[in-house]
Amino acid sequence: MNFESLAYAQQVTGGGAAGQGQSSIMVLLPMYLIIFAVFYFFLIRPQQKQQQEKSNMVSQLKKNDEVVTAGGIHGTVVNVKETTVVLKVDEGIKIEFDKTAIAAIEKSRQG
Repeated sequence: MNFESLAYAQQVTGGGAAGQGQSSIMVLLPMYLIIFAVFYFFLIRPQQKQQQEKSNMVSQLKKNDEVVTAGGIHGTVVNVKETTVVLKVDEGIKIEFDKTAIAAIEKSRQG
């Protein structure tokens, strides 16, 4: 076959550059969707779940709970305010923290 008949065959069947561009998009689209799904299920969703659990923990803080702050300070909750918590860290020493600074509840006590 010579060059002219190849060029004519590509024009007739639409096998030029425009046809190849559309087919490559159709191949890449499912790959991009799979990559997005992997990111969602392995990165975004677990992070949202962790944030929800932390906000539930902070909203359930009550007096006499033993907690650890993000800075590693251990203390007992003395007073729970709207956005802050007062912790007793030693005899006569009380420190006020933002609720978001509470990293974990060690022991929950009634009181």
